Amino acid sequence: MGLELLVDHLGEPATAILGGLVIGLAFGAMAQRSRVCLRSAVIEFAEGRLGPKLAVWLLAFGAAVALTQLLVLTGAADLSQARQLAPRASLSGAVLGGLLVGSGMILTRGCPSRLLVLSANGNLRALLSGLVFAVVAQASLRGALAPLREELAGLWLIDGPEVTDLLALLRLDRPAGLLLGLAALPVAALVGLRHRIGPWAWIGGAGVGAAVAAAWWFTSSLAATSFEPVAVKSISFSGPSADMLMLFLAPATQSLDFDAGLVPGVVAGSFLAALLARELKLEGFEGGQSMRRYIAGAAMMGFGAMLAGGCAVGAGVSGGAVFATAAWLALFCMWLGAGVTHWLVDRERAPAAGLVLAAR
Repeated sequence: MGLELLVDHLGEPATAILGGLVIGLAFGAMAQRSRVCLRSAVIEFAEGRLGPKLAVWLLAFGAAVALTQLLVLTGAADLSQARQLAPRASLSGAVLGGLLVGSGMILTRGCPSRLLVLSANGNLRALLSGLVFAVVAQASLRGALAPLREELAGLWLIDGPEVTDLLALLRLDRPAGLLLGLAALPVAALVGLRHRIGPWAWIGGAGVGAAVAAAWWFTSSLAATSFEPVAVKSISFSGPSADMLMLFLAPATQSLDFDAGLVPGVVAGSFLAALLARELKLEGFEGGQSMRRYIAGAAMMGFGAMLAGGCAVGAGVSGGAVFATAAWLALFCMWLGAGVTHWLVDRERAPAAGLVLAAR
């Protein structure tokens, strides 16, 4: 009822933008305080350590899956029309795109969501990488790279909800999805307690997962309320980053929806959290070679995320939370690509330097 009143008062586009802004603020603040980062989690795992970064990521992922599945079980959200659960999905896109995103986030030292959070804190490396990511993502979505993306995505397709929905493919019921999400939480708790992670790591990790579930609930509820078609979606940074770029370059061609509030909300939330914690700091590149590494990694992530159907959050967490088969495959390939790239590129670095980079 509250959402219906808001739609009546503000209209559907303004309500969608406001919802994206509020959820983005929460996500940005929680991500900044918890330092949640898939790249850092993969590095710890690849080095044979169950460390604090892995604990925070598992907490965020488990909370997102459990809360999203709880919404579905209770009827609070209808996610059957989510893009990730479309009747046709690309497994070749999930594999190739996931590998590219995983490799790219090692080179840029952060996935797209982490780059956005760091940019708001004054990290110029992350800002440049994020801009390159958005440009390549837009070129892959509607520009010069779109034909290549479509051809690669068409190499291996699966059809039908019985295979695009992982729970249906494994012949599991919806409560099993809730249990799988909950299963990640004790692991996260054990590892987190062992490493004595701080209160904000607990709160922020759970908050990131809750923001993903909140986005699913909001867009689903808005779709049920609206007279016009509304995309049921959650938090992602590949398509929204590309759309925000075009919003600045050609505003007349872009429609305003949930994503138009999400990206600015994440930036504002991260900035405010860093400001209150006195963690705002300008950081630049150390040299030309470092810049080349970041640009290459950002380009890989831009193309890979569009090919995989989302970034480490969009496909890996949001898509994983609804048990989309392609999303889980993409997430696995992100882990694989990141682990192999870390071993090939950064394995000879001093352990102390590696720990400093992982904390950024």
